[in-house]
Amino acid sequence: MQLNRRKSGILLHPSALPGPSGIGTLGEEAYAFVDWLAAAGQKIWQILPLGPTDFSHSPYQSFSAFAGNPNLIDLDLLAKEGLLETADLLSPPDFPKEKIDYPSVLPYREKLLWKAYQHFRTQRGFDTDSYHQFSDQHGWWLDSWSLFDACRRFEPGTDWSQWRQQLRDREQEALEKATVQYGEQIGFSRFLQYQFMKQWFALKSHANQKGIAIFGDIPLYVAFNSADVWSNPSLFLLDDQKQPTSVGGVPPDYFSKTGQRWGNPLFNWDRMADQGFAWWMARLHFNLRLFDLIRIDHFRGLEAFWAIPATDKTAIHGSWMKARGDEMLQLLQQQIGSLPIVAEDLGLITEEVDQLRRKYGLPGMKVLQFAFSGEADNPHLPHNHERDFVAYTGTHDNTTTAGWLQGLKKAEKRHLCQYLGKEQPDCKNLVAKALESTANVAILPIQDVLALPAAARMNKPGTIKGNWIWRLNPNALGNEEARTLRELTELYGRR
Repeated sequence: MQLNRRKSGILLHPSALPGPSGIGTLGEEAYAFVDWLAAAGQKIWQILPLGPTDFSHSPYQSFSAFAGNPNLIDLDLLAKEGLLETADLLSPPDFPKEKIDYPSVLPYREKLLWKAYQHFRTQRGFDTDSYHQFSDQHGWWLDSWSLFDACRRFEPGTDWSQWRQQLRDREQEALEKATVQYGEQIGFSRFLQYQFMKQWFALKSHANQKGIAIFGDIPLYVAFNSADVWSNPSLFLLDDQKQPTSVGGVPPDYFSKTGQRWGNPLFNWDRMADQGFAWWMARLHFNLRLFDLIRIDHFRGLEAFWAIPATDKTAIHGSWMKARGDEMLQLLQQQIGSLPIVAEDLGLITEEVDQLRRKYGLPGMKVLQFAFSGEADNPHLPHNHERDFVAYTGTHDNTTTAGWLQGLKKAEKRHLCQYLGKEQPDCKNLVAKALESTANVAILPIQDVLALPAAARMNKPGTIKGNWIWRLNPNALGNEEARTLRELTELYGRR
């Protein structure tokens, strides 16, 4: 996907879509949202990472860099395949519509997904050409993922490093025994990935036919408790007991006075280079098939990364270490040419990071909520934007723009009012400024288009509770909202 023309789009993760099963899915509401985007004159749907999430439900803490999140599988589509009865879906629990209640949603869905799996197996679904084609295309990651997924449910311990040693160290005999022992769960896991990929690519095809590009997201790091680290321990900085020696995060910044300690294991860049960056190449090519455009979260970590001693509780005492992302991106460019990648370059960005981004022609990000500190040279101010950027009102890590406006300090509000020429700026003013920006691409969180309050915030960095649960009201997007956004989009030449 080329970003050299003026375009705009909406940021909304599929989990936040409305729907009857307690969480947004890849079903009817997702198709309706694509149709609404087209009616609203938008060209891009930006989402968050799609991997299976841990207890925090964060898309940035996934059990796999390749597997899809079964929570997004649509149950009605399974019923249309004959894998569930219509009666199974007639009386779902009275889930809240404004948030995801995971403790009640997950058991309800798990029961129905297992039932669908049993029907699939009875109907000899594993013997179909469609499944064999899927297995052939995805076996290189699916085999280790499905075994990991089964083991993590039944093996003792909080993560794979606490499994029995032979399985932890992936000794062949232990792997073979576990494959037999957990065969039923492995089959279920493979079925879920088959259904996820089938539903995802059908939705993506619909979006592309409507002129909508899908803008995906890749976390820089993977979770320690993931199939990736278990399968490839030499690619990460681990000790002899398979424990991280240092973990990822960022130093103190706008979001946190003590920084952010993510806890992800760090890459062994030298080992990756020795292997021709094979794992990274597989990951990037895979995501460029899933999406038309991808964002690399924490892009600065490809130039240098904040290494925090694993024993530290905060990110304060980390240190910068050099990465080898330049070599990795050069190899990818040699393979595919122009890179359809956006660099998340927020926070502390050095000249070296900016040079790396520009070397490969990757757009960066500008966020209006960061713009009004009072200095005319603030790079997030619209008059300082350049074409090779993506302009946002806010991101999934920010509060909503309505919430931000309510919490402005006096000096910041005075600057904003002066800049916009408004006594009482509102969300529509900020949305218009993002669309007006000279940046080739403007992305608007749906919360800002609808002027939703801070309660609609998706994530608060540095915290665990209360994140990733917001959902869109079923009646929020209608013809009037589409018409208004289309008119504003066309006004600023984003067609």
